[in-house]
Amino acid sequence: MIYELLYPLSLKYGWLRWLNVLRYVPFRAIMATITAMLMCFLMAPWFIETLKSKQIGQVIRRDGPDSHLSKAGTPTMGGSLILLAVLVPTVLWAEYKNAFVSAAAFVTVGYGAIGYLDDRLKIEGKNTRGLPGRYKMLGQLSIGGAAIGYLFLGSQMPPQWHAIKARLAVPFVAFDKLPIELPLWLYMLFALLTVVAMSNAVNLTDGLDGLAIGPVMINAGVYTIWAYIGGLVLFGRSVSEYLNIAGIQEMSEMAVFGAAIVGAGVGFLWYNTYPAQVFMGDVGALALGGGLGMMAVTTKTELLSILIGGLFFVETVSVMIQVTWFKLFKRRIFLMAPIHHHFEKKGWPEPKIIVRFWIISILLGLVGLASLKVR
Repeated sequence: MIYELLYPLSLKYGWLRWLNVLRYVPFRAIMATITAMLMCFLMAPWFIETLKSKQIGQVIRRDGPDSHLSKAGTPTMGGSLILLAVLVPTVLWAEYKNAFVSAAAFVTVGYGAIGYLDDRLKIEGKNTRGLPGRYKMLGQLSIGGAAIGYLFLGSQMPPQWHAIKARLAVPFVAFDKLPIELPLWLYMLFALLTVVAMSNAVNLTDGLDGLAIGPVMINAGVYTIWAYIGGLVLFGRSVSEYLNIAGIQEMSEMAVFGAAIVGAGVGFLWYNTYPAQVFMGDVGALALGGGLGMMAVTTKTELLSILIGGLFFVETVSVMIQVTWFKLFKRRIFLMAPIHHHFEKKGWPEPKIIVRFWIISILLGLVGLASLKVR
């Protein structure tokens, strides 16, 4: 919004020529990060006190680690603040007419609403059941499907996008060396699966103080760099063509959205780090996961997201293995799932699990970025 309002003034009035800086995505991404951080830093104390006054506290699983019992009643639904700190900077600093940004913001808000309803039902019912899984999944599929349909079927998309939208990008392989063109309906289904899976994977990871928000920031940072490079044009030549990755110029605006997630994550982590003063709840985890999923789709890194978000992937697979194995053999593979609880049961201190999982996430993110050149 600021770009659309103020940049034209730099062309009209010479003394406002300094507003030309708004043309550049890196500047607006930095400003989105700073704006999101400041919003969290300044609003969080009031927000936490409001949650306490309304007795909006975390409900703890009875079968969970004993160390979690002391966390009962800690303010939750802090993801509402994250959501606000992501959306406001995005609206302010990104091109609001950009279809990629609009679709990603729509999914983030929609999934946040689902998470809010889930959290609300848990608090009112004083249990961990919340919104039934089938209704949660139906909402995720509907909202994600609408956004994917808008991107893949809408006439508002640039011709360059229509030329690559159904082509699958294979990690570590040049985009034009292995042309895998899927039927459009199949690719849309695959994209929708990516968004829904990422949303639920982040939600499963959100089980320890600061455990989920760290990898969320790392993933968002990687996608931010990828989106900027994918849309960058230097000396009249597209950098995506030089690197042989999927990219169009409009993709670069997603860097502003990703930067807002990073900034909001840093600001929230100040209060969410061990021992947490506030939890993000499903309203934050589902929304942030959906936002990351949309970044993977819009940068065409759906397959690479399995590597970049490898921590989320392992957490999800650990739950699937645990449930399947118990149904088949009435035995458990892990002491408790998701896998971060397994290490808690083995006696690992919570901060050790959190930091080590962050380190793994950083390593995976760097490997993902290396694939820009290793192909």
